[in-house]
Amino acid sequence: MAKGKGVELIALECTVCHRRNYTTKKNKRNIQGKLEFNKYCRFDRKHTLHRETKVK
Repeated sequence: MAKGKGVELIALECTVCHRRNYTTKKNKRNIQGKLEFNKYCRFDRKHTLHRETKVK
């Protein structure tokens, strides 16, 4: 199976506790900016803003 061009693996980091809780794929051709989602943080036990960071 061929890899998609412009698709990269990213991590979503909580803005409150600064832990990387989620990973997802992003198509760089369609989305140029950084992704932001309100997702559940199990460490804070509430929904918080998660921003895109690099996967290490």
